[in-house]
Amino acid sequence: MKVEVEYELTRNVNCIANLDIPGGGQVVVQGDYAYVGHMKPPHGTSIIDISDRTAPKVVGHVEPPEWSHTHKVRVAGDLMITNVEQDRRHFLRKGEKIPELRAQGLDDAAVADALGVKISDLADLEAFLERGYDGGGFRVWDISDKTAPRLLSYVKTHGFGVHRFDMDENYAYISTEMEGYVGNILVIYDLADPTNPTEVSRWHLPGQHVAAGETPTGKGYSHRLHHAMRCGDEFWAAFWHAGIRVLDGSDITNPKEVGSYRWPEAIPEPTHTVMPFENLIEGRRYALAIDEEHAHLPGRLHGFLWVMDVTDLSNMEPIAAWDLSERACPWVGQPGVRFGAHQYREKLDSNLAYFTWFAGGLRVLDFSDPSLPVEVAHYMSERSDGSAPQSNDVDVGDDGLIYLLDRNRGLEILEMTL
Repeated sequence: MKVEVEYELTRNVNCIANLDIPGGGQVVVQGDYAYVGHMKPPHGTSIIDISDRTAPKVVGHVEPPEWSHTHKVRVAGDLMITNVEQDRRHFLRKGEKIPELRAQGLDDAAVADALGVKISDLADLEAFLERGYDGGGFRVWDISDKTAPRLLSYVKTHGFGVHRFDMDENYAYISTEMEGYVGNILVIYDLADPTNPTEVSRWHLPGQHVAAGETPTGKGYSHRLHHAMRCGDEFWAAFWHAGIRVLDGSDITNPKEVGSYRWPEAIPEPTHTVMPFENLIEGRRYALAIDEEHAHLPGRLHGFLWVMDVTDLSNMEPIAAWDLSERACPWVGQPGVRFGAHQYREKLDSNLAYFTWFAGGLRVLDFSDPSLPVEVAHYMSERSDGSAPQSNDVDVGDDGLIYLLDRNRGLEILEMTL
């Protein structure tokens, strides 16, 4: 017997504007402007005038460097930082294994099979081997004129380059590969002279600094920094399949670990973001850690949300979790559709928090009782072509409006109706 399911695509949320732009990896709102880092070249970073919230318009754009994407962006005053990371990095790095496979006498079909690619992909991989990649890093911009961002500096790092990061008026907290390390580490740069950012410190997991003789503790790049958020004098760092770390950054030149938590092996998805609520709740300190739905396999857990009691950093522990049922989303199971947790608004200044759940859209949760998170609103975008939303990032303006960015296409401005 076929069971019909009715899907509630939106609850307590209205869409007041939709801007049809290429998909993005991050949206940041400051005043009357939104800044979007796009997922794929040739689209780079867009500056959007939102002074009329019902009619947003792109007023500035910068392109990415060759062979790169610039899908993350941060803004502090009139400074903007955009990442520079190798486009198609995980696919192209497969090419590094080709010489070893060729040395074994394997033909094209066998090489492609060993790499998990098509034979037609080999030419692309070998072209990458020939040209290499040295563009990874970050760029600093003067955005006093939003229509014409002015490049102040381009800091090269290493390898893939820079992924997600944090910044303020004084420092940039960069997640990047660096020579001699396996996987991304934290590198902190002083922005006192934005034309010449200078490294002041770095921090890595034991086992990442192979050039110093350390033995890797993870498989491949599994134990790497996704990004670290500065919260007061602390850094809250998500280390992908190695869990979370809290660093004391009161001495910016020498961050030190003061807390850690590693999920059990039964949790398949990596940690994307972790940070604490700004205020205590009933006298205790809590943090949110969110997985990223990455490569879901049937029968395994989807990426979901953790609530951590972090009152004692030496003894942090999960006290609750929240997940979204597949029955809440009509697009689950369609080819190429990701469904599961990804990210939340990186400012926990009240008991409400805002999450992107890929095909599950926007979810708004109330943490007044941290042991029992309650969803109070949600929004899944309906598209004229019937395709699934892939909600990737979210920010909230000072006026309470929500800016929801899709990974594939579109920025929506939403209002809560509670």
